[in-house]
Order: sequence, then structure tokens, then C-alpha cells
Amino acid sequence: MNENGPQRQTETIQVLGGEPGNQRWNPRVGSETFALLENLRELDQTSKEIVRSEAIAVLAKTVPPAAQAGDETGLVIGHVQSGKTMSFTTVAALAHDNGYRMVIVITGVSKPLFEQSKARLQHDLQLLTRRDRKWQHFSNPRGNDRQSMVDTLAEWRDPSTPPSERRTILITVMKNHTHLEKLRQVLSSLDLREVPVLVIDDEADQAGLNTLVNMGAESTTYRRLLSLRDLLPHHTFLQYTATPQAPLLINLIDVLSPNFADVLTPGADYVGGREFFIDHPHLVRTIPSAEIPARDDNPTEPPPSLLDAMRIFFLGVAAGLVLDDGRGNRSMMVHPSQLRTGHSLYFHWVSQIKDQWSQLLSLDTDDPDRRDLVEDFRNSYDDLRITAPELPSLETVLGRLHHAVRRTQIHEVNSRRGPTPQVDWSRDYPHILVGGQSMDRGFTVEGLTVTYMPRSVGVGNADTIQQRARFFGYKRRYLGYCRVYLEDQVRDAYRLYVEHEEDVRQRLVKHRETNKPLDAWKRAFFLDRTLRPTRNCVLQLDYMQDTISDDWFVPKAPHDSAEATRRNREVVKSFKARLTLGDDEGHERRTKAQRHAVALNVPLKYAYEDLLTQLRITRARDSQKFTGMLLQIGAFLEANTNATTTIYFMSGGETRERTLENDEIPTLFQGANFTEIDGERVMTYPGDFHIRSQTGLTIQVHTLKVTGADESVESDNVVAVAVWVPSEMAIDWLSQAQGAS
Repeated sequence: MNENGPQRQTETIQVLGGEPGNQRWNPRVGSETFALLENLRELDQTSKEIVRSEAIAVLAKTVPPAAQAGDETGLVIGHVQSGKTMSFTTVAALAHDNGYRMVIVITGVSKPLFEQSKARLQHDLQLLTRRDRKWQHFSNPRGNDRQSMVDTLAEWRDPSTPPSERRTILITVMKNHTHLEKLRQVLSSLDLREVPVLVIDDEADQAGLNTLVNMGAESTTYRRLLSLRDLLPHHTFLQYTATPQAPLLINLIDVLSPNFADVLTPGADYVGGREFFIDHPHLVRTIPSAEIPARDDNPTEPPPSLLDAMRIFFLGVAAGLVLDDGRGNRSMMVHPSQLRTGHSLYFHWVSQIKDQWSQLLSLDTDDPDRRDLVEDFRNSYDDLRITAPELPSLETVLGRLHHAVRRTQIHEVNSRRGPTPQVDWSRDYPHILVGGQSMDRGFTVEGLTVTYMPRSVGVGNADTIQQRARFFGYKRRYLGYCRVYLEDQVRDAYRLYVEHEEDVRQRLVKHRETNKPLDAWKRAFFLDRTLRPTRNCVLQLDYMQDTISDDWFVPKAPHDSAEATRRNREVVKSFKARLTLGDDEGHERRTKAQRHAVALNVPLKYAYEDLLTQLRITRARDSQKFTGMLLQIGAFLEANTNATTTIYFMSGGETRERTLENDEIPTLFQGANFTEIDGERVMTYPGDFHIRSQTGLTIQVHTLKVTGADESVESDNVVAVAVWVPSEMAIDWLSQAQGAS
């Protein structure tokens, strides 16, 4: 490559095949994508191939650039701090290679975040250094940019313009209703017919969703996004996020509800929740509750856990000066509550500690105060040495410790004194950042090793908690130097989130392989009930969070749909024909209706796949709970493939009558029965509730005639399946019914 831009790989290459899942066309990899990947020098060849193949898979699901018109919405899911920007930059380069005339990147709800993303795009696409001007970049465009856009689009319509001279418009715009409105005004004056446009919504679950949906209104930024899309006859709207709960759970009829979802693969050096909270939990330390200031407290002394965190950090900085000559960055993040008064307190403490330690380390080695400080660092050194065995000797590290402390720059990252300050990472090797919300979602901290986060789980929104995990990222080579200090409940929340995140990703990957649109994906996944998936203000449809443990799933409306009733009869009939049935045990005086046919030791996998998952449950509340139950059974089967179940056909399959109340069956189960025998009241039937195996899962199949309050027959020959779920299968889940199950 020379100063005039990429000179090799100028031809385009047809990419055949691709990832499954709603692929609409085959993107071609050309010079722009090759040049981008070549410029990503921090990636090895394997990682570059993954980035390229996943970009192809994403773009292949967009509206083909050769189409006359059309629109599409997709969701692309990465991990926190895993390189989503790199992915959508590669998708943008690939769009350029395939004739997309305009790429719009909506990013950053604050100026620092916007500038951070814009700078990354400029670097990766070499916008400020290349000489070929393949991109026409407009940042937060205004009316005076209109003519340049008109001229650039005219080149595509002019057959005399050499294809190599046609340029792609790149627009970066802040996710702010004012900037979006100015962009809308510019675009509304352009002729965008037959202009393929790719819109990338960075951090798509933030700000852009309709926060007024439950009031029957539209929030301002959401309305701006919709009006922007209305101007684009040919476009694809790609939502990028690491926390997809909100986009997945909004109403399917919402314009921003995605039609497909792709899951990104992090690079080999990425460490996330599994590494910190499952594989290496010793890297996570608990901040005692007594050391977290209450809202009205005004403590005068910094907590011991903060001192411990700062010692670990400074030792790591000193080791970096010895081993790496201070190349790159080492940083620490202090992330208290979003209250600015809290930031000020911690900023004061951190600054005070740094100054005090710097003064003590400048004293003679035999000074008693210095010796006490060194002894504290010795204990922290022993701790750090356990996870970082390459740590230089204590004497060597202590020799650079004063330099490490003195060189560290401390930043208060909030808008208390005006615009949020931006960190100049090139100026110094070590940094300590103190701030709250400004360091949440999307904020990148270079070389982060130590995180001190004295804040609670708040209302428990899972996506919000996860977005605070700035300590995730590409740091495997220095993972041993990392420590994360959290309040105990927050630590538990992250640990619980790991299972939830992996479950959602696996289910989406499995669904992608079916080639079905995303609206066919069941909105059901594991999520501990101490966490909520996202903020309720963006969700129009209710969801259910529950678990079934030593209890029955009992449908309230098995009669809800004539078509579902017919199908369920066929499913049960086919399944029953393959079973060996016998008479159940019980008192000899029980009635005929209390005598049941039973199949023992039926493989649970068979009952799960050929009976339970084949049933259709159409009433929303029944469907949500039934789907959650299927999640529980499926998870149990993964670890217990040889498990069995007991299946009862109640009353031997004969019809029972049940009367509706408010269009539901209030009581499916028949109660206990007692009979006078030799002058004593004897239980001859314990009731349907107790008709189950003493161990494992039990299934009851009821055949019903459903009548109304006036005794008229509402539905006949209705199958109702009740399931006893033992406590060994308990696991919390979330389920949302977007339509019939």
C-alpha cells in the first residue's frame, strides 16, 4: 500500500455460500475490505478471517444493492468491549465494495462517545491518511453539506463516470434528536430513489427505542429514527449491541423490531463474564457493604478496599514499566454511583492517596512511614504474584513504584465542570478515571486492569448492569494483573448474567440455522428473577419471569383455539399409540373416573421431543409458562440424557367435564374423595394433584368436555396436559408471548 491508497486486490472476488439464516444475496469482497483488514494490524490472520466472514454473513441479509427498493431491519450482537465497531466498520467497507452509495452510522449519545466512534472509523477506514478519497465523510451534516452529497450521488447515475471514481457517502451522526433532525432535513432534499443505503445504529438498545410506547406516544429520538427511515426507499437498518434484551422483546409490529439476528464471535484474546465470574472468580473482590457510602453519608476516610485496589494497580503499572518500558497504557477505573457528588468524593480520595503515597515513596528507605507503606505493598504484591507469576521481583517492582505513582494521571470523567473531558491516552502510560454514567455504555478505557465499582444493582436491569462492565475486553495476555472490586449483589448479578447471555446467544445461533425469520423465534430464555431484562418503558408487551419447582404446570385455557385443539389431539393420539400402558395403583373403592392408565419409565427425551414440544398452547399466560417449563426440562435433559418420566392418561382417556369461569378452567384437577368404610371415613382417592411419581417429572393427559356456565358445550374432546416439575429441574426463566405458541 502506498500513499495513494491500496494498490493490490483491486478486483472484486465473488464470495460463494455464507452463513445460514435468511441470506438474500452474495456480497463480493473487494479492495476496500481487503485494505481495511490489512490495516487491522492488531488482529492475527484467523481473527481477520472471522471478522470478514461474519461481515459477509451480516451484509448478505440486507436488501440487495441491485434491488429497486425495499427495507430490512437486523440485529447484530457482540459482547461488551469485544469489537462491535470493528465489525460494523468492516460491514461498511464491504457495503462500499458492493455498490452501497451511502452508509449512515448513528453513534454516541454524548460528544465524547461520538468522537470516540468517529475517530475509530476514521482510523480503520484511513479517512485522514489515504489519497484516493473513496469515501465522502460528513460528520453531523448540516444544510451546507447538501450540494456535496448531490454531486457525489450524481456520479453514480452518470454512466460516463468510471466506476473506480464513484464515492460512497459516509455519514456519522450523534444519536441525538437535534442532530438526527438536521440530518433528516438534508436527506429530505436529496433524490434517494434507487440509492442503496446502509444505516448502522450503534448501541441500538439505547436512546433510539420508543420510551413512550406504554403511553401510546412516540419518544423524540425514536420518532426521528422512523422519519429518517421513511426517507430511504432502499435501505437496511442494522442494530448493533452487546445487550439485545430490549430489541428482542419490543413488539414485533414495531418498525425497529429486527427481522434477523447475527451473533458475533469475539477474538481469542477476549475475556468477558465467563472468565471473570466463572473461570477466574479470584480476580473479583467484594467491597464490604460498610465501605460503600450511603446517599446521605459524608465519610472522611477512603475505604480500605479502595486502598487495596490502588496498590494492586500501581504495582501493575510498575511491572509494566519494567517489562514493557511503559508501552501502551495501564488504567484504573473508579465507577461510583452516577451522582456527581459521589464522583467528587472518590476523585478527592484518589488524588489524596496518590499524592500521599508519592511523598512517602520519596523518603529515605529507612523512614518508618515509608516502611509501613512498603509493607502494605508487599502484601498486595504477594496477592498479585498469584495470578501474574511473571511479575518481576519485589525489589525490582519497588524500584519503579514511585515512578508508577508519580506518572499516573487522574481524571474526573463527568460534566460537573462543563463538557465531559476526553482522556489523551497518548500523553501518559498510567491513568485513573473517576466517573459514573459517562463511563457506562460504549466508553473505552485503554489498558484497563483494575476496576473499583462501589455501586448497587439499582433496579436490576440486566442490560444496564452488563453495560457497566468496561473491564471486559481484549486483555488475556495481562489478565493476571486485572482485579474487579464489586458490591456483593453486583458480583452475583454478573455471575447470573453469564448464564443468561450464553443462553440467549446459543438460542439465536440455533434459530439462525433454521433459516426462519426472527419473528418465529420464541422470546424465552434463562434469566434469574433477581434481574429484569431491560427498562419497562420500552416494552409494550408483558413478559413472565418464573420457575416451576415441585409444582404443576396446569393450563387454564386448553380450549382456546379450535385448530390448536385439533392438532393437540393428533399429537397425543400418535404419542399414546407408541406407549405400553397399565393400570395405576390405588384404593379398590375408587370410582372409574379415578382409575387411570399409566406408562412408567418413559424416556424423558422422547416425551419432551415427541409430546411436549409438539403441543400448541395459544393463550398468552399459558404459553409463557409452558415455554418457560420447556426451557427447564430442556436444560435438565442436557445433563441427564437418560432421565425418565411417568405419564398418566387420566380416567383411562375417558372424557371429563369442566365448566368455564371467565373463559378459563378454574380447576382442572379433581379433588380428593372419601368413603365411609366400616364406620370410618377413609380416603379412597387422594386427588389428581397427588397422582404423580415420587421422583422425576410426571405428565398427566386429560380429555375434556368444556362447558359454559349455562351448561352449553363450548368445546369437546379437548386435550389438556398438566406437568409436575420436580425441584431438581428448577431454574429461573423469562418468557414473552408475541403471538400464538
